Amino acid sequence: MPAALPISDHVVLVTGGGRGLGAEIVRAVAAESARVVINYRRSADAAAALATEIGPRAVAIAADVADPNAVRSMIDTAATYFDRPISAVVTNALPDYSFNGDARSHADDLSWSELDAQFRGVVGGALNTVQAALPGLRASGGGRIVTIGTNLFQNPVVPYHDYTAAKAALLALTRTLSHDLGPDGINVNMVSGGLLRTTDASAATPSAVFDAIAATTPLRSVTTPREFADAVLFFLSPWARAVTGQNLVVDGGLVKN
Repeated sequence: MPAALPISDHVVLVTGGGRGLGAEIVRAVAAESARVVINYRRSADAAAALATEIGPRAVAIAADVADPNAVRSMIDTAATYFDRPISAVVTNALPDYSFNGDARSHADDLSWSELDAQFRGVVGGALNTVQAALPGLRASGGGRIVTIGTNLFQNPVVPYHDYTAAKAALLALTRTLSHDLGPDGINVNMVSGGLLRTTDASAATPSAVFDAIAATTPLRSVTTPREFADAVLFFLSPWARAVTGQNLVVDGGLVKN
């Protein structure tokens, strides 16, 4: 059975942690007294402000997760800053994307370049991050990896082809990694949400769509980034020590997994 480190003993890397959902995951982890690495690509001011808000247990480090060299440098910098390796990774970074159903590509005009951009950012970024962090995850004796998915796997109510395909591949990678890394005491799980109220990616979504989704959920609500972040904490905590290779859907009960 993998070791059960309390969240407060972890050094947690959150990719794309400078804003939106990533920032809420950072805040949730920091509230549990963990050390946290706030990765960002372009949101330097927001990431720096978030690190200042949290204090010395947080550090903001720039890296494009699609660049393996940049990711390795970030991991090394973080280990030096905290004088201990990263022991948990949340792969939240997402290539630029807008959930705008009117502007999405359809089956007859979807391009491979759109799919490739999402695969490189979502799957490639997660792979680069996990591989760079593996020595520290193994050394911790209770490493944790949490990937971020989507309920569009089960319910592609809006066919965002490129985004959904990349996230589906990430789910497959999550499950295969759980088999490969389980003997090292590393748990690998996914948390999947629906439309969140509200992030940069969902800023273009009309209020009527949020209201329609809320009306169809058992809880009659649209999940907030903070509510989603709380579910990530479960997989980082000792309570999830016997759970790996799973996909937890956090969307108010809209989709049953």
